[in-house]
Amino acid sequence: MTALPIRLLADEDGQDLIEYALLTTVIGLAAIGVFDILRTSIRDVYGTWNTSANDNWVPPPPTTGP
Repeated sequence: MTALPIRLLADEDGQDLIEYALLTTVIGLAAIGVFDILRTSIRDVYGTWNTSANDNWVPPPPTTGP
């Protein structure tokens, strides 16, 4: 009965799959953090561009009647 748990602990056949899964999880979590930072930066840049574009347009003065 004790030979089975010892044999399962010594077996390394699925080790590569677990390592790749852990590595993928770490990379995914890091990407989520980076995308959150980039989202804020991109929003600020587009907000600045929008404000600058709106400030460049000056409406023509109203015309008076005949």
